[in-house]
Amino acid sequence: MFFFLSKFFAFFTKPSNLLFLLAIIGLVLMATRYAKAGRRILAASVILLLAFGISPLGRQLVLVLEGRFPAWDASRGAPDGIIVLGGAIAPGVSAARGEIALSGAAERMTAVADLARRYPSAKIVFTGGSPGLFGGPREADYVLPLWESFGIARNRILLERDSRNTVENATMTKALVDPKPGERWLLVTSSWHMPRAVGVFRRAGFQIEPYPVDWISTGDELGVPDLSESFAGGLHAIDNAAHEWVGMLMYWLTGRSSELFPGPARNGGCDKANSADQCRR
Repeated sequence: MFFFLSKFFAFFTKPSNLLFLLAIIGLVLMATRYAKAGRRILAASVILLLAFGISPLGRQLVLVLEGRFPAWDASRGAPDGIIVLGGAIAPGVSAARGEIALSGAAERMTAVADLARRYPSAKIVFTGGSPGLFGGPREADYVLPLWESFGIARNRILLERDSRNTVENATMTKALVDPKPGERWLLVTSSWHMPRAVGVFRRAGFQIEPYPVDWISTGDELGVPDLSESFAGGLHAIDNAAHEWVGMLMYWLTGRSSELFPGPARNGGCDKANSADQCRR
């Protein structure tokens, strides 16, 4: 039930969706005796769409998310495994075209090429099933050809193909790999999604080390947009940010995340969400 509700309400966590819906409501009202109210609603929705598209607000909110975790510190040594979250493959397009189609989060997949070369003993796990509300093609079914084209041996790859959201990514991946005390696992996902993902993995009792990729912001403290960017870029930024902030809040309120705004672990990589065995190094 949680999955279906989260997918349904995800539509309303994105400001652009809400504003387009309001614009439609305004247009409908303009054909009724509430035409004046309809005009005001339509005007307000258009003004806000324009404001969100050109203002730095979305990028500033993304900047906070992306700055939560630093780049991974390779000086600690080689990891035992690398976990890649789904969300980088368009399974519907892949199924229709007969070849893998990557989404805007393609760095989640391509970062593995370098990691696999640098750490030849590390297992590599992809976790992602069908993201659709009513099922459909699964992301994991399109991973092997791509990673094998990177030169990664098939016997190093583990596929988790049943998870449908970040919570299931964490619980099902933990069951699949059964991490042992002292093992070190990297978590590869988009930088702006990393706080929510880390909170969920910690709640599942799986201590991971964040490896953020797929940046949206430039790191500018003011989040000032590039004037050469499209209007859609501003909306994309604020949609991503709002979706993540609302998602973190809901995951925390429903007990699916270890904390409201997860940050770097304390005590050299351990935190209160993990047992002593899991934190042992």
